[in-house]
Amino acid sequence: MSKIVIKRGVYARKPVVNTVFELVKPVSKGNKGLFVTVDGEPLGFPNRNLRVMLDDERDVEYTGVVETPEQPEETDAEAMDRIAGRFKILDDMSDAVANGVVRGLIVSGPPGVGKSFGVEKVLDEYDAMSKLSGEGTRTEIVKGSMTPIGLFQTLYHNSSAGNILVFDDCDSVLFDEVCLNMLKAVLDSGKKRTITWKAESSTLRREGIPDRFEFRAGVVFITNVNFENVRSKKIKDHLAALMSRCHYIDLEMDSERDRFLRINQIVRDGMLDEYEFGDEANKEIIDFMVINAKRLREISLRMVLKVADLRKMSPDTWKELTEATCMKRLGA
Repeated sequence: MSKIVIKRGVYARKPVVNTVFELVKPVSKGNKGLFVTVDGEPLGFPNRNLRVMLDDERDVEYTGVVETPEQPEETDAEAMDRIAGRFKILDDMSDAVANGVVRGLIVSGPPGVGKSFGVEKVLDEYDAMSKLSGEGTRTEIVKGSMTPIGLFQTLYHNSSAGNILVFDDCDSVLFDEVCLNMLKAVLDSGKKRTITWKAESSTLRREGIPDRFEFRAGVVFITNVNFENVRSKKIKDHLAALMSRCHYIDLEMDSERDRFLRINQIVRDGMLDEYEFGDEANKEIIDFMVINAKRLREISLRMVLKVADLRKMSPDTWKELTEATCMKRLGA
């Protein structure tokens, strides 16, 4: 980035003397005389490009180019450690929800990378301990679409202290303002979290559900939605309010490379052991997916299992079967 020193000039009728700027455009001539265009932000000037008027080209001194240091490229091993670290944090935070230390947790990441697996494993252990103590199952996992009245009912039935409610890819509640307002109440930081339904509802009357109750349970959201990249300003503000009320984990696997590294990590840890293919065949499956990444309908752990099933079914024609059932058509 080129730097200049303006030894003498004028901006907004004020003198500019011996001041360093980042150069945007070299000295030019306009209707009012000579000027140079610079970036004013670093020195507290207005946050935009500025035209500083000059009497002479010699009032500007070019100091050369300041090189921006390049960031070292992340190796595959470093990336796998980074991804594994995020999933370790996910395990720890899920455990914190199970133990009542954390009220709410939002987990965001691309589909099919194992977001649900770690959470469900921790909660299975929590349920096992609850059953041993005679309390029964304390968790419920909700998948699919949900209406506002359905959300109110679900929250009521899982509102007791010690319960944990998991919304797994139930993204409809994140794009409905009525649902979002209930969720903000669920995750409120106050001592009491009161949920209300003031609209007339024969469904609530029939089931004996009050229109007001206190929510004491823990909540986990597992979603493909990146809360920080939602375009709708109205919904984005609601999601920001949810993030401020609970813990938010972005699994940081936005690139195709990261997803394949996650796949390699899980396969290395034994994902395909039950197929008894061996390391060479496991590698062949992953290599085949890498080569055909642009045509695969998704890059996910689910896709690995689909391809492995086809290889198990037909060792000689599994590639053709994969192309027919798991890939987009050429030119599509």
